[in-house]
Amino acid sequence: MSKIGFIGLGLMGGAMVGRLLDKGHELVVLGNRDRTYIDPAIARGAKEAANAFEVAQASDIVMLCMGTSDQVEGRMRGDQGVIAGLNAGAVVIDFGTSLPASTKALGAEVAAAGGTYLDAPLGRTPAHAVDGLLNIMCSGDKAAFDKVKPVLDDLGENVFHLGALGSGHTIKLINNFFGMTVANAMAEAFAMADVQGVDRKGLYDVMSAGPLHSGMMDFVKSYGVDGNPAQLAFAIKNAAKDVGYYAAMADDAGVTSLMSQSTLKALNTARDEGRGDDMVSQMVDFYADKMKP
Repeated sequence: MSKIGFIGLGLMGGAMVGRLLDKGHELVVLGNRDRTYIDPAIARGAKEAANAFEVAQASDIVMLCMGTSDQVEGRMRGDQGVIAGLNAGAVVIDFGTSLPASTKALGAEVAAAGGTYLDAPLGRTPAHAVDGLLNIMCSGDKAAFDKVKPVLDDLGENVFHLGALGSGHTIKLINNFFGMTVANAMAEAFAMADVQGVDRKGLYDVMSAGPLHSGMMDFVKSYGVDGNPAQLAFAIKNAAKDVGYYAAMADDAGVTSLMSQSTLKALNTARDEGRGDDMVSQMVDFYADKMKP
């Protein structure tokens, strides 16, 4: 079994650590904001590090599951960072949704320190992580991927290798841009139905009977019609971050994303108005409030 260091035990990371412990891996962990998932991991045999440097020193594989590129860079760089403590031949895996430009820069720094950096953003939910059923979109050096794939297989039902470093994060950002744009369009559609005096369920029944039907439509319907926001357990503030990263990725490439502008404006406005911790399906309320006479 590999010696694994895991940084970022939030909702997703905590579930992943539990799964790795289930599979018998030796873990060193470093928390994020609180001890909700750290203490149970320690009770099951994981060791707690004081900083990211110690995590790297104790590990063959270092995993990060964090919210933003800034957070990843903060754990990777500096005297107490992963890169400073990295063992020769170690593999570092970023499971978060990060900016591809940041990923490529960190990859070069990790390579200079004698290791290999992989990006491996995730699909599905923490509930899937508990049972090792994530979708893992990995990219980077193929030999390093092959080396860590048995561990990735413990975490994911579908494990992809998608090419050069940064490809996983690029695909994840495109995926999330598309998903959040569809979700916002459906949320506004329900709000417009209210304005026009049309029954929301009737609207959904017609739209879902044709080629527009999708899982994202169903997620938004679960709140807009049924009042259940939990089917799409993704916060507005996180959606705003991801679509913002998509737009930044476009800017880095010297192009302009037209489609993302309205989605990003809506998500940022909702977040800034205090809705950031609401689920994306609750954007129905945001649009409904904006359309009130």
